[in-house]
Amino acid sequence: MKTEKKPAELNLFEKFPTDDKARQHLESIRWASGIVCPKCQCKDQTKFSTIKANPEKKVRAGLRYCAACKSQFTVTIGTIFEDSHIPLRKWVIAWYLLCSAKKGISSLQLQRNLKLGSYRTALFMTHRIRHALKDTVFTEKLTGTIEADECYIGGMKQGVGAGNKQGKAIVVSMVQRGGAVRSQVVPSVHGANLKKAIRDNVQICSEVHTDANYAYRSLEPKFNHHCREDWPSN
Repeated sequence: MKTEKKPAELNLFEKFPTDDKARQHLESIRWASGIVCPKCQCKDQTKFSTIKANPEKKVRAGLRYCAACKSQFTVTIGTIFEDSHIPLRKWVIAWYLLCSAKKGISSLQLQRNLKLGSYRTALFMTHRIRHALKDTVFTEKLTGTIEADECYIGGMKQGVGAGNKQGKAIVVSMVQRGGAVRSQVVPSVHGANLKKAIRDNVQICSEVHTDANYAYRSLEPKFNHHCREDWPSN
């Protein structure tokens, strides 16, 4: 007997049932190599302490103290989530939905999926997420075996076919097997743009797997390139 497959957003709501779970997930990504103070850039883990949350005294959860510069901070400082009244778990789920939807997702659909109060809120979130994807802030490159592919993100325009790509953002994603994921907006699906995204985010001599899209050709000799003919090319 086949089990009914749950929609992606339901699985994500189960994975991030609270803002605390979402915050822990962000900390595991942003501070994968240890906590870094956003004010003084201190990396000495002995300098940090956790301040216990206290709603009565308006002490928010996830607050930390840096003894080096005597400042308080959370993992959202310096990110698109800072100073937002939108629940953090909805931000995280929205990020996953926008980056995983092969045909893109509109702000209106995001509003329905996340049960947001207004279309304006959904539009604000999609704009900030897409803006963040343009900002290259990674200092360490992906290594090992990498899978790369590109997709178009954005809702369909009224009166045009589903395959119309006008006005959509082109995002190339690179996944390190058993490791991190990188997504970056590119201006067009041209070989120069896709290969630059890979070179900017992947360590030289890594093993890179792509589909049969001609734009990925000539990644050699800097990368061990494997072109899989069974992958659908755009």
